[in-house]
Amino acid sequence: MQTLQFWQQRASTLTLPNKALIEGRQLSASDGATFAAINPATQQLLAQVASCAQAEVDLAVASARQAFEHGPWPRMAPGERKKVLLRLAELIMTHREELALLDSLNMGKPVMDAYNIDVPGSAHVFAWYGEALDKLYDQVAPTAANALATITREALGVVAAVVPWNFPLDMAAWKLAPALAAGNSVVLKPAEQSPFSALRLAELALEAGLPEGVLNVVPGLGEQAGRALGLHPDVDCLVFTGSTQVGKYFMQYSAQSNLKQVWLECGGKSPNLVFADCQDLDLAAEKAAFGIFFNQGEVCSANSRLYVQRSIHDAFIERLQAKAHQWLPGNPLNPASRAGAIVDAEQTARIARAIGRAKEEGARLVCGGQRLTIDGSDNYIEPTIFAEVGQGMSLAREEVFGPVLAVSAFDTEEQAIALANDSIYGLAASVWSDDLNRAHRVARRLKAGTVSVNTVDALDVSVPFGGGKQSGFGRDLSLHSFDKYSQLKTTWFQLRG
Repeated sequence: MQTLQFWQQRASTLTLPNKALIEGRQLSASDGATFAAINPATQQLLAQVASCAQAEVDLAVASARQAFEHGPWPRMAPGERKKVLLRLAELIMTHREELALLDSLNMGKPVMDAYNIDVPGSAHVFAWYGEALDKLYDQVAPTAANALATITREALGVVAAVVPWNFPLDMAAWKLAPALAAGNSVVLKPAEQSPFSALRLAELALEAGLPEGVLNVVPGLGEQAGRALGLHPDVDCLVFTGSTQVGKYFMQYSAQSNLKQVWLECGGKSPNLVFADCQDLDLAAEKAAFGIFFNQGEVCSANSRLYVQRSIHDAFIERLQAKAHQWLPGNPLNPASRAGAIVDAEQTARIARAIGRAKEEGARLVCGGQRLTIDGSDNYIEPTIFAEVGQGMSLAREEVFGPVLAVSAFDTEEQAIALANDSIYGLAASVWSDDLNRAHRVARRLKAGTVSVNTVDALDVSVPFGGGKQSGFGRDLSLHSFDKYSQLKTTWFQLRG
């Protein structure tokens, strides 16, 4: 049985990967630089991790280029690449406990969330793209009888993937699986807060049969390793999940270097609309709480703005408050904890400042709002709800990336849509209504990449994930993801009679 003691014992014997993996070899930074990996749940040092910079990025990109231009991976039949990806999916599940612990220790999420959601989800993504490989067809264009024109997809070459700390293994899988399936080589930079699972994943990929150099992992700071990848003249494409501000930096880096493709999935301030004709308000309240408090609110598509029709507003707030108490944080290694620690002291302080600012601006604190100390660490925030949040308040406009919900009332459908769309972001949205016509009307008018009706944050590998406006562009997941990792080629054969 997986008890607190079980996970603590397992953690005490865990090997923590702390070196870059380039061309199949573990390497320290050439200048010996490291950064500290801290367990946010205890504030204790986990490891000193190699801090890669320009020299290591150059080495990793050269390794990836060599593997792409001269190695077997892009030349394998789709069925052969499929076997490697399916084997990697199996190995991820074989090492399920280890990978779950690596993410939990690194960034504070409940270990059971990582064990039950993140690790199986990542394995499924690799398996899904592996299975897709030998089922994709190219096209033949309609031409005159004396010509044949084919439209084929080709791998881009060297892909740089820069991924965030909130779902370290998941986000790596979302980028790596389609990029590798398409035949590219990849240089992966995990967030400095959470490098462990990415480094272990690369080791497992080698074990699965991925040729050396096809996947390289360079842990390091964003302003060093990330910037070096963004500016590198031999990177063909850079994919990024993270903050809008950093996404803008990568667009600038592309313009300053080789005009590499850049695909961004950035921040969000996703609205959740609850209409009075919703028949199951208890479910709506349960999902509204999940939509903001799951993963400590550290979710780019978190439903952080809740708009409730005025006639049910007060009753709904009561239901919501009761649901919030079920998300009190605790030791991430305790299977009973539904929420864990915030990723680090800096992010915890940022969330606390947002709570303080909401109070100063006149929002009404319904519950929570406190920073908690557990096991000697104060990187914990109570699930927090503010009501009467004006549209001009910072809490209604700025991404907090923590367990803080802004609630406002609306009167009409038109007003609800206007409030929901009044944001620089356009990642996700939710609508609660049992009026089929309203559900369709409102969903069509919401400016978001995913609109969930009578649920929140609907997600599956078979459907695209991504947004618009300053939430970025391009899509992760589904077959549409291949658009980012391949390019179209037209080949025209002029035939002689």
